[in-house]
Amino acid sequence: MEASAHDGLRFWQFMIAGSIAGSVEHMAMFPVDTVKTQMQAMGSCPVKSVPVGVAHSLRSILKSDGPMGLYRGIAAMGLGAGPAHAVYFSVYEVCKKFFSGGDPRNSAAHAVSGVCATVASDAVLTPMDVVKQRLQLRDSPYKGVGDCMRRVLKEEGVRAFYASYRTTVVMNAPFTAVHFATYEAAKRALMEFSPENADDERWVVHATAGAAAGAAAAAVTTPLDVVKTQLQCQGVCGRDRFKTTSIGDVIESIVKKDGYRGLVRGWIPRMLFHAPAAAICWSAYEASKGFFQELNRRGAD
Repeated sequence: MEASAHDGLRFWQFMIAGSIAGSVEHMAMFPVDTVKTQMQAMGSCPVKSVPVGVAHSLRSILKSDGPMGLYRGIAAMGLGAGPAHAVYFSVYEVCKKFFSGGDPRNSAAHAVSGVCATVASDAVLTPMDVVKQRLQLRDSPYKGVGDCMRRVLKEEGVRAFYASYRTTVVMNAPFTAVHFATYEAAKRALMEFSPENADDERWVVHATAGAAAGAAAAAVTTPLDVVKTQLQCQGVCGRDRFKTTSIGDVIESIVKKDGYRGLVRGWIPRMLFHAPAAAICWSAYEASKGFFQELNRRGAD
C-alpha cells in the first residue's frame, strides 16, 4: 500500500504505532481499571449495594490480594489491546483521510472516523475484555486467562464473549466521537496558541489534548460502561444474570436496585483512568508516527 498522503505513513505503520500506543496505555493504567471494574461489578451482587468509594475499593483489593490483585487479568488485556488498537488507529487514519478531504478542521469527519474505528476495534477487543473483567473481580473463580476462556466457552458458549458487544459499541461510539473531536480541536488550538514552539512542545500538546479528550469522553459515557461491566460479569460468583442483553433492561435493573447513582458507579476511577491513559496513548502514538516518518524520510533519501 502506498504511503498516506496526509501523514507520510504506510498502513502497516499506522497499525504498529496504534498497537504500541494501546499496549502502553492499558498496561500503565491497569490498576485504576481494576478498581473501577470492582466498583461497577459490585452493583450486580445479590445483596443491595452500598456506596463504596475509590479509597475503600483500593484498600479492599490490597488487603485481600496484595499489590498483585491490582494486576489480575493484565495478561488478557495484553493479548487484546495491541491488535485492537492496531485496528483502531489504522481504521481511524484511513477514514479521516477519506472523510475530511485533507481538512484538519473538519471535526465531523474526525468524529465519524472515530466511530468507524471503534466498531472495528471493539470486535477484536471485546472477548479479551470479558476475560479481563472476570479475572479482575475480587472473588474471581478463574485461575488465569486460559482457564477463564475454557470455562466460559464450556459453560456459557461463544455468545458470552460478545454479550456486551452491542453495549460496548453504543458506549464507545459517542465516547470515540467526543474523544477524537475534542483531541483534534484541542491539539489544533494548543498549536495555534504557540506556533513558534509547536515542534519543541509537541509531546506536551499531544498529552494535554489527549487528557482533555479522555476526561470529557469518559464523563459522558459512564452509565453505559456500568451496563457493559455488569453484562460481562453476570453470573460470576452469584452476581445477577440478566434475562436479555438489552441495554434498557439492564439500566432498569440497576436503577431499581441502586437508584440512578448505580449508573455512575465508578465514574471517578473511570475519569482517573481515561484522562492520563489518553495522554499516554496519544503521546505514544504520535511518537511512534514520528519515528516512522523519520524512517521513511531516510529511506527516500
